[in-house]
Amino acid sequence: MKKYLGISVLLAAWWLALPAWAMATSPDTLVDNTAQEVLAIVRQDKELQSGNTAKILDLVEAKVLPHFNFARMTRLAMGKNWSKATPEQQQELVKEFRTLLVRTYSNALSTYSDYTIKVEPLKSNAADTDTTVKTKVMDSGQQPVPIDYSMEKTNDGWKVYDVTVAGVSLVTNYRSTFNSQVREGGVEKLIKTLADKNRSLVAADKKASAQ
Repeated sequence: MKKYLGISVLLAAWWLALPAWAMATSPDTLVDNTAQEVLAIVRQDKELQSGNTAKILDLVEAKVLPHFNFARMTRLAMGKNWSKATPEQQQELVKEFRTLLVRTYSNALSTYSDYTIKVEPLKSNAADTDTTVKTKVMDSGQQPVPIDYSMEKTNDGWKVYDVTVAGVSLVTNYRSTFNSQVREGGVEKLIKTLADKNRSLVAADKKASAQ
């Protein structure tokens, strides 16, 4: 699961340096038009390929995250428990969940340069404000892995609010874990668990960089 969710981050990273006209482009065309350009960048960047954590995180922070609606993703992952959180707790949850996803999957940028992606044309019309971009990730000798992006059209362009890998939704996958944490110790326990996990990932990155 984590492996292919990592690929989803790579696909999202293809939306680099979007010109203003891209705001009006359909999401499938947007992904398809920029895919080969960014694949070439990853393939030519030795630091990215070698797993330079700082550079990968900078790339994700600057170029990938603006295309995700982490507030909605967190709200969906929380489900009915979202209303149990105070506004301050909701902000903390969004921050920690965002950090967790970035830390967990950003290293995919260094390992998927040999993959190819097929983006299926959308069967929707220009008036749609919510759609799903269907893709297939292909690696030589392996079965294609379907990765679907649930997207909404906002004033700032199209935003991803869920990723479904081989039929498994990211937000649904996290919802069971979040529900369990809230049942055991309330929203504060969930926030603490996420924060502890993020600290452990940072420590692991530092240890890897020192070796």
